[in-house]
Amino acid sequence: MGLTLSERHACVMQSEIRNMSIECVKVNGINLAQGVCDTPVPEAVLRGAVDAVEQGMNTYTHYAGLLQLRQAIADKQKSSSGVLFDPESEIIVSAGATGALYCAFQALLNPGDEVIVFEPFYGYHISTLQAAEAVPLYLPLRLPEWSFSEHDLEHLVTSRTRGIIVNTPANPTGKIFSSAELGCIASFAERYDLFVFTDEIYEHFIYGDQVHHSFAALPGMKERTITISGASKTFSVTGWRIGYALCDARWARAIGYFNDLVYVCAPAPLQAGVARGMRELGSSYYRSLAVDYQAKRDRFCDALDRAGLAPHIPDGAYYVLADVSAIRGITGKERAMHILQTTGVASVPGGAFYHDKRGESLVRFCFAKDDAVLDEACQRLQLLTRQGC
Repeated sequence: MGLTLSERHACVMQSEIRNMSIECVKVNGINLAQGVCDTPVPEAVLRGAVDAVEQGMNTYTHYAGLLQLRQAIADKQKSSSGVLFDPESEIIVSAGATGALYCAFQALLNPGDEVIVFEPFYGYHISTLQAAEAVPLYLPLRLPEWSFSEHDLEHLVTSRTRGIIVNTPANPTGKIFSSAELGCIASFAERYDLFVFTDEIYEHFIYGDQVHHSFAALPGMKERTITISGASKTFSVTGWRIGYALCDARWARAIGYFNDLVYVCAPAPLQAGVARGMRELGSSYYRSLAVDYQAKRDRFCDALDRAGLAPHIPDGAYYVLADVSAIRGITGKERAMHILQTTGVASVPGGAFYHDKRGESLVRFCFAKDDAVLDEACQRLQLLTRQGC
């Protein structure tokens, strides 16, 4: 039969997010497609990494990460959520949050296991599941509040269902799951003995009166929850690839062994930089982050409204889904390309976040940009109104 690619290669084809970033480069545009923060990195984080390099911290770390970073993560988690994690046995530092999630799926899921995923979803969650040969079960959230019911969960679950993914605050919707919704998921997970994989990397991007609830803090949930987070977003170091998994020691060791196999360790001096940032930047830093990004959100959503792209205003994270049904084109990709060609502003077609055709009238923008860049994008988007697009 000759040489061929593996059957699993299809699940890791280049994402639409990457595709639109490439298209943006072609027109020298403003990339609001990919979630790349271009805001300044805190000085404590930079200084910590530089000092580590100068002090010769350039060899492998423990497969679970530098103990000083694991201790800093444990302290931060205790302060923010009240949940105690043992830095020696319940924290695995990996190559970004995606790396941590990949190792968790490899350690805890078998081929054919089903995992419930709320839709719209973050595409890498699906690809990472499929790379573990697991099967996503899609639960569509209902507008206007991206809501769901217990009946929706019960309708999906089967004897093969092994877990559920909760992304809060969510990419791409900006939804923050309420305590009542998380309680519903907790009861469901307990009833069917499921793992709960939570992506909480946007935990500090919270707007208005909203509150982030860490799922592991719910009564009885720590033992079945794999909490995924990282430093990429809060410290604007997406390229450093410092993420982590927090979970019961029963699961952490196997996750750590997969981390060792795939990555060996996250970059040693960059781990040190993140550790210093977590130690030196207190709660006031995270509060100011939320204030700053809420201002960016409000400014950008206002610009979308004026451009005729009605936004679904996010409660958290730093993305916004906008209604582009009035834009020329049939598919979301055609509409996103029309916006890019007309304004030079790149977005992601909504189809990247759905398994069917329901996302064709949406695109996602990222507003995690320096104010000058964001203001320029806001101005450019007004071309859509002036040109009757």
